[in-house]
Amino acid sequence: MKTSIKRAAALHPNTRSAIAAIFKRLDYPLLGRIYCDEGGDAFWKAKQGLCQRLGIKFAEVLRTRLAKGGHSLYVGAGVAELPMLAMETMELGRTVTACNLREDEVQTLNRTCDSLPFRFHYQDAGAIDATFDHVWIVSVLNDPEQFPALSALSYGRANPVQFDTAAFSTERAAVVALADRCLRRLQLPSLVTTSTEEINWITDWCRRRNIACVVEPKCYPTAVVEDPICLIRVGESRTSRV
Repeated sequence: MKTSIKRAAALHPNTRSAIAAIFKRLDYPLLGRIYCDEGGDAFWKAKQGLCQRLGIKFAEVLRTRLAKGGHSLYVGAGVAELPMLAMETMELGRTVTACNLREDEVQTLNRTCDSLPFRFHYQDAGAIDATFDHVWIVSVLNDPEQFPALSALSYGRANPVQFDTAAFSTERAAVVALADRCLRRLQLPSLVTTSTEEINWITDWCRRRNIACVVEPKCYPTAVVEDPICLIRVGESRTSRV
C-alpha cells in the first residue's frame, strides 16, 4: 500500500490568531516556576516566540496526516502542544484529550484557553477509557525526572563505571508498562508522534504485538525540551512510502 502525503500549507488565519492570543495571555511567571528550578523568566523569554513558531510549523505538518473528526491522546501535554491542539480542534473538528500530571499547569493553561474548544485534564493518560487514531507522546518515556537512569543511557550521559543497572531495569519495566497503557487503545491504522529518542519504545511495542509500523524519515525541531520529533504510522504495511 502506498501512502500519499499532502504538502503542508499555512494554518487558517483564525487559528494562527487564536494561537498568538494564547501565547500572549500565558502566565509566564507561573510557568517559569513550574518548568524551571531557577531562571524561569529567562527561559520563557528565550522560548516563548520559538515555541509558538515551531509549534505552528509542526501543526501544519500534522494536519496533513490526521483525518477529520478523529480523536487524539496527548500524553504530558503543556505549552509546546498548544498549536497542535488548536489546529486539531479548530481546523479538523477532532476531539483531543490532553493529559498532564502537573495540576498547577493544567489550571493555568485552562484559564488561558477557556474560549477555545479544548481542555487540559489533570489525569493519567494511561487511564483514559477511549480509542484514538493519534497518540502524542513526546519526551515522556525518557523523562529525566521520572526515569533518571534510563534517560542518562538514552542521551549518552551514563557513566559505565557508576551506572545503576538495577535502577535502569526497574525504570525500563515502568516505561514498557507506560507505553502499553498509552498505546493499547490505538485503533489501526493510526499515528504516533514522538521524539526520536523514544522511537525504540514505540517500535518495540509494535513488534511485541506483531503490528507493522513505519517511521517517517523526516524529523522536526521543538523548542521546550529540544528533542526532535517524528511521526510513526502504526498498523500500515512496511512497504508504505511517504
